[in-house]
Amino acid sequence: MNIDLAAANEQLKDKTPQEIIAWAIEQSDNPLVTTNFRPYEAVILHMATQVKPDIKVLWVDSGYNTSATYRFAEKVINDLNLNIETYIPQMTSARRNVLMKGIPEIDDPLHEEFTRQVKLEPFQRALAELKPDLWLNAIRKDQTEFRQSLDIVTASKDGVIKVAPLFNWTEEQMQAYLAEHDLPNEDNYFDPTKAVETRECGLHTQL
Repeated sequence: MNIDLAAANEQLKDKTPQEIIAWAIEQSDNPLVTTNFRPYEAVILHMATQVKPDIKVLWVDSGYNTSATYRFAEKVINDLNLNIETYIPQMTSARRNVLMKGIPEIDDPLHEEFTRQVKLEPFQRALAELKPDLWLNAIRKDQTEFRQSLDIVTASKDGVIKVAPLFNWTEEQMQAYLAEHDLPNEDNYFDPTKAVETRECGLHTQL
């Protein structure tokens, strides 16, 4: 895809998330929406499937999600009839827990390899196999300091256009959307690659 990022961001800066999604899907031959079924993920999934019901939904399941997250995922997959593509690490969490003695702390030299195994490698494998030209994601600028330096439309290192329709939304707007559309939420979420919520996991810094 050849998209002028500066022009696209200028065009979209005052648009609603729904208008941004409609614009993105119109530009794309093979769009993809990514999810990890963390809090508020039902918002992007509901919005995307309202525009394109059969859009591919990529979930990289690290194998370390909570029971509540797995139940939430099944509910959203069924309620929204998601066209889900699930990718998992090449090694089981049980085997990795033995070899790495559990989840490595972020200051442990093993943590970088842990993150590569459970998140980056399966995600890169998914992109290579599914070959999307556009990647819808749910990042918001109020989540981390790094994300404040991004924009609605960016490009990944391998040229996939990344679109963040919810980039300018607040948590209050997310809550209001869930309530308006009677969508479930999931608060008991755990990301093994992060020690704190404001830390990046690598998908948006390395890909």
